[in-house]
Amino acid sequence: MNRLARIVQSATPSTAVQFRKRAYGKSGIRSLLRDVLAMANASIVGSRYIIIGVDIDSHGRKSLHSVKEDDFSGKPAYLSLAVDHIEPPIRIRYEPVTVDGKRVGVFEIGDCQDRPYMMRVDHSETLRRGDAYIRVNDSAMKMGRRQLESLFENKFRDSVSPASIEFGFPGEIIHKRLKVATCNLAKLPSAVAKTKLQQLVESKNKDNPSFVSSIVARLTYARLFGSDSPYEDRSIDDIMSEIQQLEQQYRDDDDYFLYERYSTHVQLVIYHQGDEPLNDASYALVMPEHNDFHVAGHLPKLRSDNHFVERTSQQQAEYPAVTLREGAIHVSGKLGDVPPGEPAEIFSTPLRICVGRSLKGRRLGIKYSLFAHNLRSPAKGTLKLQF
Repeated sequence: MNRLARIVQSATPSTAVQFRKRAYGKSGIRSLLRDVLAMANASIVGSRYIIIGVDIDSHGRKSLHSVKEDDFSGKPAYLSLAVDHIEPPIRIRYEPVTVDGKRVGVFEIGDCQDRPYMMRVDHSETLRRGDAYIRVNDSAMKMGRRQLESLFENKFRDSVSPASIEFGFPGEIIHKRLKVATCNLAKLPSAVAKTKLQQLVESKNKDNPSFVSSIVARLTYARLFGSDSPYEDRSIDDIMSEIQQLEQQYRDDDDYFLYERYSTHVQLVIYHQGDEPLNDASYALVMPEHNDFHVAGHLPKLRSDNHFVERTSQQQAEYPAVTLREGAIHVSGKLGDVPPGEPAEIFSTPLRICVGRSLKGRRLGIKYSLFAHNLRSPAKGTLKLQF
């Protein structure tokens, strides 16, 4: 049984745990935002949980109600709602858990040290910008001015100013711009193979008698693949089907080309100029998506003779977490405690990128955010890649 399933079975309603019989759905967006705010502002240490599909009667007995599979994205997406409406950012995830044969859902809200959390924009007449809730025992209560002032006073008295943080590319000084070489992506192994097969299709498509067409196809095949490669008389449909499979067939070769042979290794540093360490720091980077801008989601396999071998799990674990969502590339990770006084590298293993020639002469922005339990507000800014 996994950790979340144990929580579902053993937990009782409290400041850290809320049970809800039904999914929020489209009509329950206000309730979702209120509950997430209340949990995030709760006066506890550690993660908080909203468990969907569990009902508790007056005697404390639980009954489980299966949650539909399509609820785990939400309409609109639950996690996007939290990101769009709540500030500062909250670490939250929603995933299915099977308990006693029933699928329930668990919102896990990460340790919240940047209180107070408030509505960033209006949602409705009853949930406006600046509204905040706090969970007390097992209920959500709207916070008043005195409670908010107390939280802000504590936050600013014991916090580090983001002005003491410098973030950028390493060097004798910390740079805000990095020059990146481009390469010819037409030489990607899958692209080269696709071009050859397309030329073979063109040779078969020529308006020639069948015997002439066959000769042309054989000569084209020998020119493209070499005379040592035996000719196979494949139909145009067979070749087109093969083209569709090239991306999968050449995935390891393409990854090696992009992220080993022609990659740029990108490292970032943080320079904390305050007097005390940053506690439990983490970072988040956002870059725009582009067809000719490639960021490795993992380290490529290593080439050994005529085959590829996997990296060790330790090597892969040290590479940054890269995800693609909502038309952007996101990179995130934890830094732990960051001491003051000297630049510290962000990545254990540098980020690998590869850029096509269509972007030559252009620039791309990297939006960064640095978080820490004792950082007064996230340190934010934009870095530039110059191609």
